[in-house]
Amino acid sequence: MDIGGNIRKKRNEINISQKELAAMVNVKQSMICQIERGTKIPSMALGKEIADALKCSMESLTI
Repeated sequence: MDIGGNIRKKRNEINISQKELAAMVNVKQSMICQIERGTKIPSMALGKEIADALKCSMESLTI
């Protein structure tokens, strides 16, 4: 699975919407959607923020 798929999986595990995750990391919901679809790759900084919001490590999102 790719990083977007891993983010979607973790987000669904903790039962939050794309909109909620976007608000937590200060981006638009469309950015989270694009990341999850694989059309955008988050920067290292955004990846860290997403991992923190999802209460997981960056490593777990990339493997």
